[in-house]
Amino acid sequence: MKKILLSFLFLLFSIVGFSQTEKYPVFTACELEPVSNLPSCFKNQVKEAVLKDFKIPENVIQENFKGSINVVFLVDVSGNFKVLYVNSPYKELKAEVERVFKKFPIITPAKFNNHNIEMQFVFPIAIPLENNEQFQEMVLQEAKEIEKFATIKKEEKLLISSEKSLFPEHKSALNIPYTIAEYNIFDYYLNKAENSHTSMKPYVYTEVDKYLNLDIQKSTLLKPKTTWFGRKLLNEHMANVKGKDFWFTVDPIVDLQVGRDSDDINTFNNTRGVQINGGLGKNLNFSTSFYESQGRFANYFNEFAESIKPDGGNPAIIPGRGIAKRFKTDAYDYPVAEAYLSYTPSKHFNFQFGNGKNFIGDGYRSLFLSDVASPYPYFKINTSFWKIKYTNLFMSMQDVRPELTVDGAYKKKFVAIHYLSWNVSKKINLGFFETVIWDNSNDRGFDVNYLNPLIFYTAAEFGSGSRAGNTLLGLSLKYKHKNIALYSQLLIDEFRLSEITSSDGWWGNKNGIQIGAKFYNAFKIENLFLQIEHNAVKPYTYSHDELNYNFGHNNQPLAHLWGSNFNETIFIARYTKDRWFANSKIVIGKKGFDYNTTADNFSYGGDIYRDNDERFSEYGNKIGQGNEASIAIADLQVGYLVNAATNLKLFGGITFRNFEPVNPSTTFNKSNTTWISFGLKTDVFNWYFDF
Repeated sequence: MKKILLSFLFLLFSIVGFSQTEKYPVFTACELEPVSNLPSCFKNQVKEAVLKDFKIPENVIQENFKGSINVVFLVDVSGNFKVLYVNSPYKELKAEVERVFKKFPIITPAKFNNHNIEMQFVFPIAIPLENNEQFQEMVLQEAKEIEKFATIKKEEKLLISSEKSLFPEHKSALNIPYTIAEYNIFDYYLNKAENSHTSMKPYVYTEVDKYLNLDIQKSTLLKPKTTWFGRKLLNEHMANVKGKDFWFTVDPIVDLQVGRDSDDINTFNNTRGVQINGGLGKNLNFSTSFYESQGRFANYFNEFAESIKPDGGNPAIIPGRGIAKRFKTDAYDYPVAEAYLSYTPSKHFNFQFGNGKNFIGDGYRSLFLSDVASPYPYFKINTSFWKIKYTNLFMSMQDVRPELTVDGAYKKKFVAIHYLSWNVSKKINLGFFETVIWDNSNDRGFDVNYLNPLIFYTAAEFGSGSRAGNTLLGLSLKYKHKNIALYSQLLIDEFRLSEITSSDGWWGNKNGIQIGAKFYNAFKIENLFLQIEHNAVKPYTYSHDELNYNFGHNNQPLAHLWGSNFNETIFIARYTKDRWFANSKIVIGKKGFDYNTTADNFSYGGDIYRDNDERFSEYGNKIGQGNEASIAIADLQVGYLVNAATNLKLFGGITFRNFEPVNPSTTFNKSNTTWISFGLKTDVFNWYFDF
């Protein structure tokens, strides 16, 4: 057999289907080549780069190994090479492959419709590096094998490109469950793209899949399991059914936690539920989830939950979840149901109708719309074209206070939102926000004036009557550069220009500001994420002198969970390694509360549910007025991803919270809490405990 130095077989197979608008990554040596020659030029450059430096480990030579290994790698949106998987019986070969690929230069990334995308490839290497006599036969044989990753040994086969995908949701118009830690990963890739939008959350799978191949990303976490129990526990959905024009998955949901706080309270949470996702045809998808839960939490959280209890006798509202009834003598029972339909008639439109949550912004908090309140009914229209993503969101809320409850029925109100995201350039994004809150006064119901998707709500509100609703306006700005993203929000509830310039602290200058920064792969440490954010909201923001026109739902704010009359600074660090993760957060701030005594029952602007007419002063208002409290929270959570398909996690965490008002009382006391907990949970939504 004829011996030569190289016996590499190189086939380029993108996991994403190719079209005429896709362009291969480009080495410097290939820049002058026509587009049609880029695949072969790319192949040759990779072959040369590997050949130049690859050294077969000594033990592989001594054992006279003959065969092939397969390298799954990608070129990301920044032009960096990354090895995803090496199918090798020798860990030394795997290490050698990773060493060689780390020395590859940064190149021009692949493009789709003129924006950068991630592209994945499979590179088979024949060993020994000598025999290239049957090159053509190997090409034909390996091409068929690689299409289904059949070259990866049977017990480790990644079912990515098969008739029945392990993750059918990745090609659907379903929402990716909004969890901040997971979205940090997506945002890294979306920020690298030239024309992506990151403010409106949750994302739809097909939006993210354009920039990050979700199948490959998740499949790198799979464990080599051949038994049914092993696969279902660690890698797959519990049930995955696919027909000719339908599919659905069924998964159990759990959140099983135990812990203890420094007030000697034994805490627990016992959530059991089910989630069903599916699709009918190409355009219609659905999701439904039901949670049955009982829990007892740290003392400060229990006290807050009971402070916002609804009318009607139930003892509490669990923040972010819903109304709770008593369980035993000192715990809560709180069922929650969420569901929605998602219809995508074309690449420009997505319609959703259901019960759930939404979030607008790039920060940990949002001053526009957050996910800190209970789920609510909504109808959403996402329109995407050119450099624009435009969202219309219509929501139904309720006020559960006794003063607005009639014959046991809670008072309803409606919220309509416009949010326009515009990519001004490759690095700058502007967002324009407006919302209006109104109720059924004069039997007007859902006012059709607010159905117009393009109208300014201020004009519509004025045309419906001077007290027909409450409007808020906002502006967001994001700047991205390499691995850093800077973001901000400005929220305006009400203002008078002459009063702004006078600096007299007029109560009606109600606004909030957010500024923050994110650092991805910080200090060149892969998967290390850092974030700093500052939020400040003036007194009386989000409130109104009509009881039902505040920006809240179920006695909870719809924006920042602290309401108003506060400022805070947040530091966040996250790190992942394979299935392991660690998340840490520090929150430092101050907030002004009402005294709520017989001698002083004024509103100082921190409770968005208080009537503006009960305000303390016309002028001289400032953040922290009233009974100012210093708040410091620090938490650390470490854990392990048990199931990649369902985001099931095993974790342990510790939270420190110090709450110190200037004027403590029996109902508003100082507290210093340490809360330790650990458990097993399906991580599919954010749950905030930093009150």
